[in-house]
Amino acid sequence: MPFKKIIIDIEKQHGVSFNYTEDNIADLELNPPKKSLSLDQKLDYLSIKTNLSFENIGNQFINIYKKEREQRIICGYVFSALDKKPIENANISLLNKTQFTTDSEGYFEFPKEDRNTFIISHVGFVSKRITTGNSDSKNCLQIVLEPEITELHEIKTNAILASGISKNADGSIQIKPKKFGILPGLIEPDALQTMQQIPGVNSLDESVSSINVRGGTHDQNLFLWNGIRMFQTGHFFGLISVFNPNLAHTISIYKNGSSAFYGESVSSVVAICSNPETAEKNAFSAGINMINADVYAKYNLSKKSYIEISARKSITDFVETPTYKEYFDKIFQNTTITDFSQNQNIDYKSDKKFGFYDATLKYAQKIGSKDQLILDLITIKDNLEVFQSATVYDINKSENNVLRQQNYGGNLLWKRNWNNFNTTKINVYNSSYELLANQKTTLADQVVIQENTVNNNGVNLENNHIINSKFSLNDGYQFNEIGITNLEQVVNPDFYRKVKDVLRTHAFIVEGKYNDTISRIYFKAGTRINYIEKFKKYIVEPRLQFSYGINKNLNLELLGEMKSQNSQQIIDLQKDYFGIEKRRWIISNNTTIPIQRSRQLSLNLFYKKNDWLLDIENFYKKVSGITTSSQGFQNQLEFVRTTGDYEIWGAEMLVQKKMNHFLTWLSYTYNHNNYHFANYGYPTFPNNFQLMHTVSWAGIYEKNNFKIALGTKWSSGRPKTSPDLSQFDPSDPVLLYNKPNSTNLRIFSQVNISSTYKWETADGIQYKIGISILNILNRKNEISEYYRISSLTNSIEEVETFALQRTPNVSFRVSL
Repeated sequence: MPFKKIIIDIEKQHGVSFNYTEDNIADLELNPPKKSLSLDQKLDYLSIKTNLSFENIGNQFINIYKKEREQRIICGYVFSALDKKPIENANISLLNKTQFTTDSEGYFEFPKEDRNTFIISHVGFVSKRITTGNSDSKNCLQIVLEPEITELHEIKTNAILASGISKNADGSIQIKPKKFGILPGLIEPDALQTMQQIPGVNSLDESVSSINVRGGTHDQNLFLWNGIRMFQTGHFFGLISVFNPNLAHTISIYKNGSSAFYGESVSSVVAICSNPETAEKNAFSAGINMINADVYAKYNLSKKSYIEISARKSITDFVETPTYKEYFDKIFQNTTITDFSQNQNIDYKSDKKFGFYDATLKYAQKIGSKDQLILDLITIKDNLEVFQSATVYDINKSENNVLRQQNYGGNLLWKRNWNNFNTTKINVYNSSYELLANQKTTLADQVVIQENTVNNNGVNLENNHIINSKFSLNDGYQFNEIGITNLEQVVNPDFYRKVKDVLRTHAFIVEGKYNDTISRIYFKAGTRINYIEKFKKYIVEPRLQFSYGINKNLNLELLGEMKSQNSQQIIDLQKDYFGIEKRRWIISNNTTIPIQRSRQLSLNLFYKKNDWLLDIENFYKKVSGITTSSQGFQNQLEFVRTTGDYEIWGAEMLVQKKMNHFLTWLSYTYNHNNYHFANYGYPTFPNNFQLMHTVSWAGIYEKNNFKIALGTKWSSGRPKTSPDLSQFDPSDPVLLYNKPNSTNLRIFSQVNISSTYKWETADGIQYKIGISILNILNRKNEISEYYRISSLTNSIEEVETFALQRTPNVSFRVSL
């Protein structure tokens, strides 16, 4: 088409006017640009196809000039050697660091100099270096890239304890719930129940709200759900995890050597991520067990966006199952709820209502080829209402109790891949927690309100740089603000106290990783520098992960870290919040409530050959700045307020053997854990959470869609403090004790079993049924013991708390 006709058409379509001389466009003909192109795209097209340049003035007037000389270019097409197809978005890097990319046809071009050297690279292909000379060849280059065989991030073993659980080169344990097999007593891949099978992780009271990792308290663990710090981890006041087991894609657990990007914990890190590693199709599933029912749905809104929702609710509003009754008896034993009914057998009435729910929402959107936005929301709530009344000696006494616990969270993540070597992630999050107790007593017309609220906001920035195939560098900045309020209000007699504290922390992080799979060396070192505004205090936290493959079967691992924590849970009185969830969050004041500091070092040996696996971990850990009120004492230290530390050293061993469809393992843990309170009469004594010896065994059989697991757990009893009976005087009853934690409870022993079966119909609907029994032998395991003076007899009364009795559970699930 004549050039003049082309520009007339452009003038009509875009409302512009061309200025030119007839000599410059005389006899010029070419194929017209597509009408769908923008004005600038059409001008670029005409400039490439002609010897003309175009000056656009305000999208109104366009001057046409003749180029002084034709600019020489280098052009080319990039293809894959595997299937001969063009490679889109291949990077063309010049020596002057200028970069170009190929289009959908694999085409590229750039101005030619006297000598051009450039590198062509793309993920999954071997990079190629090209040098062009001074020749004026007008033919475009035909470049073929060979596929690159990349060794993926090393996983030491992909079946530790059960299928779907692996141990990574950085020392962390990784759980993939969608590939999870089965463990004794578990029919769902519950993150917090599963981690208790790992050597060194225990829960002395069978609660997911009281998980002790290498002697630490539960609040010393950092629990993250998609970047949101969770302050509530259990439903049913600790017996069920708040994290929906059907939602997570990856669960990472660090006992030591965690990344410098994890702060605010002196014990373990549990990071739960529900972002899929690859695109997934639409899905829907629904399930029910003897405690709750849940639904899950994922819908792809487009090729670049999807929405995901999940919801779970207790069924206790409709039916009280045997499982619910066992849970209820376990939770409410020796609390003010059951104390009310003691010794009151006349006209006693009780009405209890309990329920919980959790729900999540995820929206993910890709923007172009380099950006992605992800929004995560989560809500969790437990609610208990108990009305009790009794008539004693013609006097009516009643109580109306309400206990509510809830956690809300939101996280907005933006991720950008600048190129194949540089990535940036920014996320903004909020987590809000509330614990509320409201008690109304008719006898004294008294109202008691207790409330503990936490509001946590933060911004995280993380940059990832790949320097070469072996070395990468990460750096970032984190801002964290936490505000905690504690309220106590009493009516008749009137009393009111409300305390609010806020702490803001800045953290600067740098971390480098070297991974050479040929020489079997993995080394990761980082530093986190915290600055606490209120105290004008800097805290430096180095982290270390080193792994060396002595040979292809034997691996040596060294992990170390220093960490700090500004918030903790304490117990003011054992009967706070009805004695059910008596812990409340508080903030360090850098004096009477110090910043907790930890340092830990472990040396591990890992051996794997012929389906045998041996993992031995030796560790030392010290946590300073702990308070007596954070340790749950129920002896002479219950009302003592002092600070100190605990020091623990020990060993953890796992032996595992796989034989076809059968997997069996045996683990043993030894812990020597002592408190040090310099200002107390007994400066050194055993830690409340010390389990000197723990042994676990499991036998697991998996074939096709049938799975069954049988296992047992045995541990030496936790420490307890006995009363000094020689100094007790009934006429003046005062409880005096022997040395703290000088004796132990009886041995804990439990046998559990679980089994699942899955089948699929011709139309693609999948069904799964599961059954589990905890404590098959119905052993009465004592988990705590304390003493008090009986108000009726003025004698010493022993109060015991026991673990779950035999507890069955059945689940059924449908997936589309």
